[in-house]
Amino acid sequence: MCCGGCAKCLGVVLIPLAILCTIANILLFFPGGTIQEKDHISDEVWYFGGILGSGVLMFFPALVFLGLKNNDCCGCCGNESCGKRFAMFSSIIFAAVGFVGAGYSFIVSSVALHNGPKCYSMENTNKTIWQYPFQDGDYLTDKELWSKCQSPESIVPWNLTLFSLLLVMSGAQMVLCAIQAVNGLLGTICGDCKCCGCCKGDGAI
Repeated sequence: MCCGGCAKCLGVVLIPLAILCTIANILLFFPGGTIQEKDHISDEVWYFGGILGSGVLMFFPALVFLGLKNNDCCGCCGNESCGKRFAMFSSIIFAAVGFVGAGYSFIVSSVALHNGPKCYSMENTNKTIWQYPFQDGDYLTDKELWSKCQSPESIVPWNLTLFSLLLVMSGAQMVLCAIQAVNGLLGTICGDCKCCGCCKGDGAI
């Protein structure tokens, strides 16, 4: 497969992932599917990991990857000024940007899963307040602890599901960006179309 063709495939996958991450983060602003005050929403939601890191920031490398096909080895045969090497090198930079963005979302999601959701629960003084009732991710292995959250209803599975999805999708984005970084490096080194194994003879595919 051509270097640009591979990049285009990665870009096609990254765009829906970025959209899904953005939607997941937006849904987290409505804990348990309800509208709550700002102070009642988990702090990690306000870090915008899915909206910025795996969302908006991911569109830049995705669009660059999609456009690389036009500068691919098969489309540049016989044209020494097509900028093939530079195009592939620039994709490495954007892949790094995407990797950092997805990594940010991955870390935020991991912290959110470890801390658990912010909810209306009773503390040791028998006073009911909005707080983080779980410690060190203990609720992940003990479902009975979920009853500590009295409100919003279903807040624990809501946060757990959405942050888990963000964790998985941002992890996938990191892998895809890493693949493009390697692909871009190969494309940068392999400036001649024949080296990429895309074109044969007089430039035919």
